[in-house]
Amino acid sequence: MNRIYLLLIFIISLTVTSCNFKQKADLIIKNAKIYTVDKNFTVVQGLAVMNGRFVAVGPYSTITAQYYSDNVLDLKGKYIYPGFIDPHCHFVGYSENLTHVDLLGSKSFAEVVERAKKHQLENPSTWITGMGWDQNLWQLKEFPTNQLLNEVFPDTPVLLRRIDGHAAIANQAALTIAGINENTQIKGGKIVLKDGKHTGILIDNAVDLVLAFVPKPTQQELVAGLLKAQQNCFKVGLTSVGDAGLEISEILLIDSLQKQQMLEMRIYAMLSPTKENLDYFLKNGFYQTPYLNIRSLKLYADGALGSRGALLLKPYSDDPTNSGLLLQNADSLTALCQLAYEYNYQVNTHCIGDSANRLMLSIYGSLLKGENDYRWRIEHAQVVNPTDLKSFKQFSVIPSIQTTHCTSDMGWAEKRLGNDRVQHAYAWQDLLKQNDWLINGSDFPIEDINPLFGFYAAVTRQDQQGLPIGGYFPKQQLSRMQALKAMTIWAAMGQFEENEKGSIEKSKMADFVVLSQDLLSAPSTDLHQIKIEQTYVGGQKVFDLFEK
Repeated sequence: MNRIYLLLIFIISLTVTSCNFKQKADLIIKNAKIYTVDKNFTVVQGLAVMNGRFVAVGPYSTITAQYYSDNVLDLKGKYIYPGFIDPHCHFVGYSENLTHVDLLGSKSFAEVVERAKKHQLENPSTWITGMGWDQNLWQLKEFPTNQLLNEVFPDTPVLLRRIDGHAAIANQAALTIAGINENTQIKGGKIVLKDGKHTGILIDNAVDLVLAFVPKPTQQELVAGLLKAQQNCFKVGLTSVGDAGLEISEILLIDSLQKQQMLEMRIYAMLSPTKENLDYFLKNGFYQTPYLNIRSLKLYADGALGSRGALLLKPYSDDPTNSGLLLQNADSLTALCQLAYEYNYQVNTHCIGDSANRLMLSIYGSLLKGENDYRWRIEHAQVVNPTDLKSFKQFSVIPSIQTTHCTSDMGWAEKRLGNDRVQHAYAWQDLLKQNDWLINGSDFPIEDINPLFGFYAAVTRQDQQGLPIGGYFPKQQLSRMQALKAMTIWAAMGQFEENEKGSIEKSKMADFVVLSQDLLSAPSTDLHQIKIEQTYVGGQKVFDLFEK
């Protein structure tokens, strides 16, 4: 009996001693296929998380030799990737749009008006606002007039923005409130008339004339929208977003909610170039917390291709009198870039047309001189003249692309650009070759928030019906590895955050997603339909497909 007692004491002492040599992790995962997306693109089976960071990544046996946990998750062969990063979107704008009229996919202007009418009946308001219509999806692929809006809403002001956000239609009530008449003009914008009368169509800076009178959401509405937007993002595997152009009030609200642990989305906030932002943030250096990073300026050079506001070197093929719009004069853009350079801030400029791209690459080059690590970005880089590609390499400029723009635009892009010029649009491989990396976002809410839609578009250059067969200019397709890097580690690099996130490596933030199918080997037809099963931020589960 004494021998048995002594043996039990010995076994217990060994167990206690063993545990004393191990550290207790908050979470251990085993039996997964984990794409770390490290420099060697290592694939492992297990990981351990402690205090919000990865503390071990590798074989399960190696992890259990160092760590134990009360929370061991057996994933039974499922797939893990770093948390997806959308480096160019409008997170705050998306959150506000959740309460507006959803016009995405509307098949006619009559349907647009009907949706607005239904929304107003269900959610009465002093102004009717919405976003998402696209005349290129209609049988008559032309801008509408506001005649029907005026008939249905004679007294309630209405402002409905096009899918790209660079054009809108307003009814007469809204135009009257904004003081817009047939003689109103604005630099960097266009008020479209027909037979000397308003059509209600406003392009680029002209939209702001009406937006200025739209009532701002209340604090309560803003918070509710941000939390809903966050949950929608977690549902599709996004753990970090780059919000392209924020005001000081929006940034301070985000920072407050994050510090209260209400908002767990990591946000790379690009400053709108207002005096308040420049004085409060830029001139005081960088601002960074585990959830918020401020060190960049968002500029606009031109408008969008769909509304013919993109600035082109030669006129539009389907509008020979129009070459697009420069939204801000070159001197002003240069001055802002100079200020950012002085304070070591990143500059991220919206450039769609080949003329806008050439202008900003020239301005960048005049300041950056040669290769550097300022990581200034061209947002969209949608139409780039081949002679300008070398400037991306010469000045270390990052192309920030949105692959779903290509698959949304491909049905009409050639009409805008012509057969020759369209071949230099959405040229992802040509852009990638300049610096051997690029970043890929969605620009949501202009496109869908799901990053797997962008992954699918990147590797197939097809719409979700599988057209065109073989892909749209398929030589520009990204490989699956390139597409994955563009929304993980390369996206993190584009935000100076590659040492904190973007890959599953020891000491990095434990942001990751769990999928049931392999992005690197699943049939291409499945890629946009794969569901995110779980999303983790800092090792904490923030979404589970199977939890109610």
